[in-house]
Amino acid sequence: MKYSALALSLALLPASVFAATESCESEKYHKYVDASLSWYQNLVQLAVQKDPNLQEVGDWFLEGRTHHFELKREAVDWYLTHDESHLDLSQSIESWLKLSQQDIKTLSEQKGALGDYAKKVFEDRQGAPHPKNYELRSAFAELLTHPDDIDKPLKEYNQQMSAIASTECK
Repeated sequence: MKYSALALSLALLPASVFAATESCESEKYHKYVDASLSWYQNLVQLAVQKDPNLQEVGDWFLEGRTHHFELKREAVDWYLTHDESHLDLSQSIESWLKLSQQDIKTLSEQKGALGDYAKKVFEDRQGAPHPKNYELRSAFAELLTHPDDIDKPLKEYNQQMSAIASTECK
């Protein structure tokens, strides 16, 4: 009886180690998505503070970024479990996921959260840009040329990304 329990424990060990690594990688990627969304929210907030007329386009922009990053979050989790061929975990975290426009279109035909986010991203990419998109992008460029204006959120983002990069999944 003891031998059977030991054999079963040893047989399950590689699966549990894999699951723990997969969970670590998923958590690491989720933190990257959260940090990225926070950075974009801060950037839009700063742009709107300087020009309140950018609120509507800022909301539109954030909705698109949210769709984009939530698709990435769902896709990384799905590919970690089902098919790592679209992942390159040896790269920096920003480059883990390799999805083409065709991949997104294919994913958009799936049921569930992954398919729903893929549909939204595919529609976002096919849709016309907001009429004030150029104004918002210009406001971002202006903010980025004045480091003092973005110092606090940029430092916060860089600290989060450094912590994420230092996380090792084994």
